Amino acid sequence: MNRQTARAFKALSDPNRIRIIKMLEIKELCVCEVREVLGLSTSTVSKHLSILRDADLIIDAKDGKWVNYMLNDKTELSLVRGLLDLTKLSFKDEKQIRADRRKLHAVDRNSICGLG
Repeated sequence: MNRQTARAFKALSDPNRIRIIKMLEIKELCVCEVREVLGLSTSTVSKHLSILRDADLIIDAKDGKWVNYMLNDKTELSLVRGLLDLTKLSFKDEKQIRADRRKLHAVDRNSICGLG
């Protein structure tokens, strides 16, 4: 097993990182939005995002005042593409995932990030 394979499986071994992946299926998010839904500190959310990015599961892009995180659907790593596809098919009926989805629709980045 190569290092990248281990990173991908490690990244998906944490429930909060699965929750982040499921939220990013809906839309691109900044750290503040993820923090608001998960109820975790900014530093903890940043660490989770870093692990997901190192595993090539997500990418980020600067957008004005924000850094947006999104799924890396264009990854060249077939294992990562397969894991993202599997994750998209899984966990839909999980109570926490449904609750996150509801919260996510109510999140307003302009007010929670202190810019509004």
